[in-house]
Amino acid sequence: MHKSLLALAALSLALPATADAQRYDARFGLPPGAHDEIAWDFLEGLTTEIGPRLAGTPDEARARAWAIEWLRARGFVNVRDEPFPMPGWQRGEERARIVGDNAQPVVLTALGYSGATPPEGITAEVVAFASIEDLRAAPAGSLTGKIAYVGNAMTATQDGSHYGYFGSPRRQGPGVAAQKGAIGYVIRSIGTDNDRMPHTGSTTWPEGVTPIPAAALSSPDADQLERLIARNDAPVRMEILLTPRMLGEVMSGNVTAEITGRDPSLPPVLLACHLDSWDQGTGAIDDASGCAIAATTALRVAEQGRPLRTIRVLFAGAEENGLWGSAAYSAAHIDEPIAVGIESDFGAGRIWRMDTNFAQTNPDLFARLSRAVARYGVLPAANQVAGGGADLNIVRDQGGALVDLQQDGLRYFDLHHTANDTLDKVDPADMAQNVAVWTAVVQVLANEAGSILGTATPAE
Repeated sequence: MHKSLLALAALSLALPATADAQRYDARFGLPPGAHDEIAWDFLEGLTTEIGPRLAGTPDEARARAWAIEWLRARGFVNVRDEPFPMPGWQRGEERARIVGDNAQPVVLTALGYSGATPPEGITAEVVAFASIEDLRAAPAGSLTGKIAYVGNAMTATQDGSHYGYFGSPRRQGPGVAAQKGAIGYVIRSIGTDNDRMPHTGSTTWPEGVTPIPAAALSSPDADQLERLIARNDAPVRMEILLTPRMLGEVMSGNVTAEITGRDPSLPPVLLACHLDSWDQGTGAIDDASGCAIAATTALRVAEQGRPLRTIRVLFAGAEENGLWGSAAYSAAHIDEPIAVGIESDFGAGRIWRMDTNFAQTNPDLFARLSRAVARYGVLPAANQVAGGGADLNIVRDQGGALVDLQQDGLRYFDLHHTANDTLDKVDPADMAQNVAVWTAVVQVLANEAGSILGTATPAE
């Protein structure tokens, strides 16, 4: 760690808060100018000293080493790097342009696990579809020799609920297009911004389908393409050059660490995030913030006295490329019970709602958690059932207890998977509220002697 940089960071954090920050903090149970120095130290350090952390690369390996040093220096024990294999992928050159009478460049980025064009690129007619359903309905062979484009526009929501549906063109669309004969595939970025910065993200390929070049246009460039198609009677043609490479089997890893509890016979509380990021920004909101929140929470709870249960943090690897770390952790530790799991992987926006999967089966515990978060403006949602974050496979596989601390994601998909995912996009006051809420919740859970799930009421 660079101590001089940390000193500068501490100085900057000590500057007077703005009026907006003071109003914000007063509303949500925090003192004016609140920030959490430990969380910010982790977030700034990881994104500055390591930067992008693409899964399976030396950069991700450096991030694990950095995290292990940080955790050990702050008193965590049983700090481990648990390696696992995954299929590697590397971005290459990427550029595109409209050709013909309306010739002009467009901005795009390859999707994870995209295939490559020939060295000279591809040039073909663009066939546009409004949705993935329309693409699926296209006749077999109708896209032979063409580039398919899907243009559904995602809408911003507080809970990010549109991501599941609107993400389908990225996840499944390339495979569908390839099966219908397409030689290339582009989408409108799965995002909610109007910046000329495209959003990457992984895609998948059906068994036996050869990957084709697949990319996301920035939203302004998608608008431009759609206008050109609407204005032209003749087909619009696009030239694309993408040179990514499949790397075969590479190694990633999960980092785990613990604050040990007073009773080692009790299953631990698991706090999860993912350490890897995409290769364009520095992964500040996705998901260095989440790891900062998880690790800092464990330390803040320990400051209040040794908890009854062990608190374990899981910095999962290779989440972005297919949840490889979550699956590997569950496979390796499935026989080790987890009391309850919580994950932070939605930026660092203010937490506004608490969901669990035990409000009905353990109403007393849910009531105590509700009281613990009330001062921070968090709504306890007894009728919402927590599903847990992507890196909590082990808890779902065990049928265990889950808590979802829902963050305000209205602007999250402006930055998600873009080069704009950088440290300056994180509000220190929001980060402080996250840590405060997490600490309040984990303080209760880590000192709960009984079953977190409670006892289900028999059906009448």
